[in-house]
Amino acid sequence: MARILITGAHGFIGRYLAKSLALAGNSVFGLGHGTWSPLHAQRWGLVSWHNGEVDIPNLRLIQQQFGTVDIVYHLAGGSSVGAAIANPREDFHRTVSSSIELLEWMRLEAPKSSLVAVSSAAVYGAGHTGQIAETAKPNPFSPYGHHKHIMESLCISYCESYELKVVIGRLFSVYGEGLRKQLLWDVCSQLEVHPERLLLGGSGNELRDWTAVTDVARALSLIHTEASPSPKVINIGTGRGTNVRAIVEGIAQAWAVDTNLEARIEFSGKARAGDPQSLIAQSEQLAALGFEWQKDLMEGLSDYVRWFRSESGVRS
Repeated sequence: MARILITGAHGFIGRYLAKSLALAGNSVFGLGHGTWSPLHAQRWGLVSWHNGEVDIPNLRLIQQQFGTVDIVYHLAGGSSVGAAIANPREDFHRTVSSSIELLEWMRLEAPKSSLVAVSSAAVYGAGHTGQIAETAKPNPFSPYGHHKHIMESLCISYCESYELKVVIGRLFSVYGEGLRKQLLWDVCSQLEVHPERLLLGGSGNELRDWTAVTDVARALSLIHTEASPSPKVINIGTGRGTNVRAIVEGIAQAWAVDTNLEARIEFSGKARAGDPQSLIAQSEQLAALGFEWQKDLMEGLSDYVRWFRSESGVRS
């Protein structure tokens, strides 16, 4: 079994990835920001959690304590378009600065380790219809997308110049229990206060490729085998698009099961900054690795509503 380091392991996706990798028998270590008790970190599969910057001194400290890891999953970085638009400098630091520190450490002190760089479909930008292949030219139009694209370019440059082994995974719309931001959280938060009415930005016709975090963790666990000095990009998406209105209606229906209140749903019609009309993965590369998606979308939305209520104390 492998020795694995996850940067950003304390985050929403990082936790599920750590648990998935640990359940497969690997030794998993974590680095990033966030207070995490040893017991809680162990429950998510971590042998050790280090709260700090993703920089050479901290990476060196973990290496001294636990030895050189076989695989690094790099999840540390900005995690939303809105936060990046509000504070682009901080998003740049989180995504780009952490990446160059990690790559330098790998170049100098862990050149035989493999790197799974976790990026975003935001690098594809706007103007797409239908599925997007990994070969599509990146065209980010938000600070978040630009910074992820820079991160990818850094990884490719280190492969070409120093023969580091890298694979890049581009995530689409990841949801699941524990996600405390973005559309599902916003909808549930509104329903908690006003179960009879929902008012949201955008048109509701925006198409996204919705992926359950448990499935995403399994997919990321799989793609490290593709890391090489000729870096491959792999979409982590289902290939199916579902519009935002259908997602909101699914959540509202799951909410109404216990309240018997049917929410009136309204969209402002005003496009949100940095929000493309369509982001749907072409998923043949992931399927070729033998990966199959398991979580049904509507079942996942119902699970999310139950989790939200259990967290917020809402009772029907």
